[in-house]
Amino acid sequence: MQRRQFLNFAAAGLAAFQSDAIQRAQAAAQSASGRPADTLARDEDFWFQVRHAFTVDRNIINLNNGGVSPSPKVVMETEKRYLEISNMGPAHFMWSIVEPEVESVRRRLAESFGCDNEEIAITRNASEALENVQMGLELKRGDEVLSTTQDYPRMMTTWKQRERREGIVLKQIQFPVPPPSLDDLAERIERAITPKTKVIHICHITNLSGQIFPVKKISRMAHARGIEVIVDGAHAFAQFPFKYSDLECDYYGTSLHKWVLAPVGTGFLFVRKEKIAKVWPLMAAPESMTDNIRKFEEIGTHPASQRCAITEALTFHESIGVERKVERLRYLRKRWSQRLRDLPGVKMLTSDDPEMSAGIGLIHIDGFEPGALSSHLMAKYKIMTTPITIKGEFDGLRITPNVYTTLEEIDTFANVMEKIIKRGKIDA
Repeated sequence: MQRRQFLNFAAAGLAAFQSDAIQRAQAAAQSASGRPADTLARDEDFWFQVRHAFTVDRNIINLNNGGVSPSPKVVMETEKRYLEISNMGPAHFMWSIVEPEVESVRRRLAESFGCDNEEIAITRNASEALENVQMGLELKRGDEVLSTTQDYPRMMTTWKQRERREGIVLKQIQFPVPPPSLDDLAERIERAITPKTKVIHICHITNLSGQIFPVKKISRMAHARGIEVIVDGAHAFAQFPFKYSDLECDYYGTSLHKWVLAPVGTGFLFVRKEKIAKVWPLMAAPESMTDNIRKFEEIGTHPASQRCAITEALTFHESIGVERKVERLRYLRKRWSQRLRDLPGVKMLTSDDPEMSAGIGLIHIDGFEPGALSSHLMAKYKIMTTPITIKGEFDGLRITPNVYTTLEEIDTFANVMEKIIKRGKIDA
């Protein structure tokens, strides 16, 4: 598959780090041409060029990119440039010069997601995107919303508020980690449907174990019953390849400061065009915008600089290629998990099936409390991880590297964990 190569996106960013940046980028591009993504995942010369587009602190091993990821230097400098332009006279430059460029961002996001420009609203994060739909759908007392115990807590809090306030019913089903198959997940959802089910709310990929859901199958099953489908794609967009045609859901919300590597405080909401008019925006918009996707962007004064820099992040992402990215992320996950999976008390809670997982990995270790272990790793070894506990179901450490993560960092994490697990306790 042909992609724009590193020379097109990184010359300025890389030049700040090394005088022969262009030559290195050209060499990386030439070596990548025509090579399978799974082979390129192991090519450290290629990923060396990617790593040096970032200004991360290498004294900390950041394995919590699932929360929020750093942006490449070129994205940060783009955001700063737009901010400086805006600051010359915000009432003119921000509103009249910079803000209109958001329409180009909308176009690029729609192209990447595979939908119409008029179906994409630019938001500050996945939570804002999804809450527009959650709070904006007309539901009456007794109507049921079906989700899982592993969906994002903020989104479940939103439904629970409507439950308390309006008398709707939230039903959350459990599923094992990892589940036996994608069909098993779809069947669990289907069995939980009742005549009162009006909405199915699921993650595209869970933030806990990195379990990918069969969204298209669930969407088709739901639509056959007149049920709407909301998908939380906070961790999916740009982590692995897909288009809207692979989903067929009604609504989709994501954050762009995770796997797209856009500035913190960026996301988008997809709403099927014929559904826009029926959803009330989270913040009020005039009646004239009833059918306009931009009604979900009526949030008052906000910086245009963050949103305009999304385009640079998309260019960076597309220049690498999402197929190459996901194979690299899977390679990094397998590198540390294969070291640890057969040690005493260890259970990998993330499937190795590429249809069910990507870069996120969750590891459980008997006898270790995840919060204490995560704190210890940071305090003693400066390794950032994410403790996960779903009471009564499972717990563990979530590990989320990114494209700038080095093999040395992955191996350091594995070495430290191996010693701790074999010792059977957190060392002093």
